Amino acid sequence: MFNKNIKLILAILVFALAVFQFFDNYIGNGILLLLLVGIFVFLYFKNEVILWAFLKLRKQDFEGTSKILDKIKNPETALVTKQQGYYNYLRGIILSQTNMTKAEKYLRKAIKLGLSMDQDLAVAKLNLAGIAMTKRRKREAQALIAEAKKLDKQGMLKEQITMMKNQMKRM
Repeated sequence: MFNKNIKLILAILVFALAVFQFFDNYIGNGILLLLLVGIFVFLYFKNEVILWAFLKLRKQDFEGTSKILDKIKNPETALVTKQQGYYNYLRGIILSQTNMTKAEKYLRKAIKLGLSMDQDLAVAKLNLAGIAMTKRRKREAQALIAEAKKLDKQGMLKEQITMMKNQMKRM
């Protein structure tokens, strides 16, 4: 819920306090404070609101996920680039249920900003392929499906990819 710069400042201050505790021979306090620094650094790279939104999305609660994402007021300044990618990825997945045009915009922006995991990138491209199919853009959908298939190294999306290919044959 804190700004990314505040998290870094808190991490630096707590680290300085940990070093001070080590010099005063309070080793236990120093170790505990170093763990606290680790939490601040972790939350710098992984935003707590986005993690919370992923948990809500896992339960298929799209409305709750949207409300949680609304808590991020200005994602361009409050989030690191990868976090902005995941913010747009979540928005795109939520909107793909209702508004295809906005969902396409958010998913394209998420891909442009970058997603850390290939699996998430594959899901985003597969959703974009579905949107392209509904808008009768067959070539673009085929290219996106091929990219999603390359990115899906564990084969978790194999069933969805074959289902989309079968739908494309009917077009």
